[in-house]
Amino acid sequence: MQSTATVLVYSDDANTREQVRLAAGRRPAADSPRLEYLECATPAAVREALERGGVDVCVLDGEAVPAGGMGVCRQMKDEIFECPPVLLLIGRPQDAWLATWSRAEATVAHPVDPAELAAALAALLRERRPAAA
Repeated sequence: MQSTATVLVYSDDANTREQVRLAAGRRPAADSPRLEYLECATPAAVREALERGGVDVCVLDGEAVPAGGMGVCRQMKDEIFECPPVLLLIGRPQDAWLATWSRAEATVAHPVDPAELAAALAALLRERRPAAA
C-alpha cells in the first residue's frame, strides 16, 4: 500500500479548507494511506498543482468564488491528462445531479459531515490504488 497520498483541497474560504482537513484527518480509513494536504485558493493554483503531478485525489468546493468547484472540475476533466478523482463539496444534497455534469466521482454536502467525507475520500483512494501485481 502507498504510504502517503496527496489530497488537493480547493476553496477560496480558508475555513472550508480547514473543515476538510479536520474531517478527513491524517488517515480517513484504516486501509488508507496517510494524507498530505495541498491547499489551493484559486483555480490557477489548482491547475499548476495538477500539472506538476503527484495529486491523488481532489476535494473541490462547489461554492467557491469566483470559480465554483463544479466548473473547475469540468475543466480539469477536459484538460488534465489522467486527472485524479474528484470529491465535490455541494451546497445542498439536491445539487448532486450537477456533479454528474462536472464529472466528479463523489459528492458530500455542506456543512461537511466528518464521517461522510472520510468515507467518500477513502473510497476514492481505494479506487485510485494500483492493482496488486
